[in-house]
Amino acid sequence: MLGWLRKLFGADQGRHGRLWIVSAPSGAGKTSLVRELCKRQPELEMSVSYTTRRRRPSEVDGRDYHFVDKQRFQAMVAGGDFLEHAEVFGNFYATGRADVQAILDQGRNVVLEIDWQGARQARAAMPRAGSIFVLPPSFEELERRLRGRGSDTEEVIQRRLAEARDDMSHWHEFGYAVINDDFTTAADVLEAILARQADSYRTSHPSLRQQIARLLA
Repeated sequence: MLGWLRKLFGADQGRHGRLWIVSAPSGAGKTSLVRELCKRQPELEMSVSYTTRRRRPSEVDGRDYHFVDKQRFQAMVAGGDFLEHAEVFGNFYATGRADVQAILDQGRNVVLEIDWQGARQARAAMPRAGSIFVLPPSFEELERRLRGRGSDTEEVIQRRLAEARDDMSHWHEFGYAVINDDFTTAADVLEAILARQADSYRTSHPSLRQQIARLLA
């Protein structure tokens, strides 16, 4: 059973797993989707990112993020400890290089939940990585989700909304795209993508391109 799961979800015959990158504008629901995917797939592990932003009350250090100060973060950048790193809304985020490689070497697949800037760096460092971009069904729904968090100031919400359109313009850089209208359906699609059974969600697919064009219009 274990060998079958590795073959189905991309692990390299017990030697090396596959890296999957999931990106989205803030509020599109990628965090919840990635966590659901990890619950469904025992051969999939989410990489815990490093960040300098303030921890939210519901977050746990080491589970949601590795929370570090800017001085330590910059020292890790200088030491080459990160697979990718980026500044987003005045805070820094990064993926630990050794953390990811250790999981891959165990034959397990890894999911990175990062922004499009970090995705570019990660794909350059690991060209075999699969990549998925998650979009909201509309900008109105994106705003509703951001406000529903109840953790950001109005200034932060407006800044995130302003950045969302630019973030979404990078969807075509990814191998697959998923519109998160219904959570369960979107999670099912992600699962199918990892099983390489979702060609209609490839960003090169004409009908998907038309759908996203209407969303962004």
